[in-house]
Amino acid sequence: MISLNSIIFNGMDATPIDVQVQLSTGLAKPEFNIIGLADRAVKESAERIRNVLSALNLSLPPKRLTVNLSPADVEKTGSHFDLPILCGILCALGILPESELSKYIIIGEVGLNGAIVKTDGVLPASVWANAHGLGIICPGDQGPEARWAGHTNILAPFHALELINHFKGTQILPVPTATMPNETEKSTIDMAEVHGQSAAKRALEIAAAGGHAMLMVGPPGSGKTMLASRLPTILPEMTADEILETSIIYSIAGQLNGKSLITTRPFRSVHHTSSAVSLAGGGADARPGEISLAHNGVLFLDELPEFNRTTLEILRQPMEAGKIMVARARRTATYPARFQLIAAMNPCPCGHLGNAALSCSRAPRCAEAYQNKISGPLLDRIDLHVDVDPVNPWEMNNIDTTPAETSAQIRARVVAARNRQIARQGVPNAQLDGAALDAAAPLSNELTEFLNNAAEKMGMSARGYNRIKRIARTIADLRGSENIEMPDIAEALSYRPINRGKYGVK
Repeated sequence: MISLNSIIFNGMDATPIDVQVQLSTGLAKPEFNIIGLADRAVKESAERIRNVLSALNLSLPPKRLTVNLSPADVEKTGSHFDLPILCGILCALGILPESELSKYIIIGEVGLNGAIVKTDGVLPASVWANAHGLGIICPGDQGPEARWAGHTNILAPFHALELINHFKGTQILPVPTATMPNETEKSTIDMAEVHGQSAAKRALEIAAAGGHAMLMVGPPGSGKTMLASRLPTILPEMTADEILETSIIYSIAGQLNGKSLITTRPFRSVHHTSSAVSLAGGGADARPGEISLAHNGVLFLDELPEFNRTTLEILRQPMEAGKIMVARARRTATYPARFQLIAAMNPCPCGHLGNAALSCSRAPRCAEAYQNKISGPLLDRIDLHVDVDPVNPWEMNNIDTTPAETSAQIRARVVAARNRQIARQGVPNAQLDGAALDAAAPLSNELTEFLNNAAEKMGMSARGYNRIKRIARTIADLRGSENIEMPDIAEALSYRPINRGKYGVK
């Protein structure tokens, strides 16, 4: 019996798979069976491999060929089992050495002509293999992706014949080179392009410094989307751990494309027609959704009330826990989901509430129904609520105004504030709660009394109360102060929920 190594992923957790191949005598014609709780894509490997063997001028002997994928109680999904099954058969036929191939994790899909084509999960498979002292055999196009795991024991053939020739000694496969990110692909947008909107830009700076969720409310054309799209330009650079973790998620989702790691913070703009599965993740193989693809980056939801309410409620749990569990009939997967939510909405369906010249005759009743599409518990989890007013022509043309700050200038303050937070408590302020929040944001008796009175008048929940403390802590960090002062609390209170703002319904 031949035994080779492959792998599957359940969320971010890897499960090694033993690919066992055995030829049994006693049949007049070849028989090919794949067992071990294999899905349709895996069972179809039999037909693909028959054609590959034919392309290599090989044929199966008149024996029973059994491929068992162990452990048998774990569902096997995906076409990446093609290559390990093919390698196992070639070992059984005496063409490839089992003793050498057993030192590798093998993944890859094969075409009918023997070409080895791209598959999902190469980066996490390479990381797992490196951690367990194994090499990896993967598609040639994804060799650079595997190389990012840090080791050199990688074979990345483009064709099955290349792999055979390598082990025969007639062709040596080179070690792939990790592809560096293309600097020209970096965003060229800048915060300086946003004219006016000083209040909204101030709130965006606070959101970036502390990792806070933010909701912008204003009429169409006021610049909400423009502001949100520039948030990544003022966020701190990703750490090495964040780069690797985010890239692994993209690799599992099949969106890394074998080029390079994700080195800039993701910005996922989700359309309001998106389903719950696309947002949370799921499908037959429990793939990550937009929530996880935005991990360590920004999840932008424009036209927030237009989303299905049930879909929006999915956000509540991962916003608190920083992860999401995707449960399906045969599989449960857990993915990281530490994203920064930035949402935008019009105050009413027509978008012109408060403008007597443009608003419809149904105001403000239409606005009440429109804003009530968003649940109170979800709004309570959004730290910053900001009114975004239309920009007047004088600001558009920079007449009688000072030059707008660039993203680099704002980022310098954001990075300094974030560094203070990491040095003090190890995480951004938005992740503080309970005793950690009390330790990081102590208030004097005067400030406590002031905040208590404000919370009572505004009807704050306990979560809302802590939200004010977190925002005040971030504002103080932006000032470079270790102590929270009265102006910090006052400014934090100004970022009230929408039902108390200019565009809210009384």
